[in-house]
Amino acid sequence: MNSTDMARLAVGAALDKKALDPLVLDLRGMSSIAEYFVILTGTSDRHAQAVAENVNQAYKAVGIKALGEEGFREGKWVLLDYGEVVIHVFLEPVREYYDIERLWIDAPRLDLTTAVEEMKPS
Repeated sequence: MNSTDMARLAVGAALDKKALDPLVLDLRGMSSIAEYFVILTGTSDRHAQAVAENVNQAYKAVGIKALGEEGFREGKWVLLDYGEVVIHVFLEPVREYYDIERLWIDAPRLDLTTAVEEMKPS
C-alpha cells in the first residue's frame, strides 16, 4: 500500500466515524517527517478517541502497525504516526490553537474525501 492509499484509508475510516473538516497535506519533498499529514476534527474527547481508534483498526485490518501513538487518554489531540502518514485528530479549539495548516501553508492540499466517497458502495 503506497502512502497516498494510506492517507485515503485514514480519511475513509475517520469519515466513517463522522470526523469533521478532513484535510490532507502533501509534504512530499518538503519534509522528512512524513509524506502526508491527515488532519481531522472531533466534536468531543470521546469522539476524537473514536475517530482515532477507527483509523487504527482500519490500518490493523490491512496489516499496518502504528510506529507511535500519543494523546489517546486525553482525546484533545490524538497523534497516530504511521511513518509515511501522520494522523492528527483534534478537538476544534485545539486545532485552531495549534493551526498546523498555517505552519504548512505551502504544502499542497489533497481532496481525498471525494476519492473516498467515490469508492463507497451506493
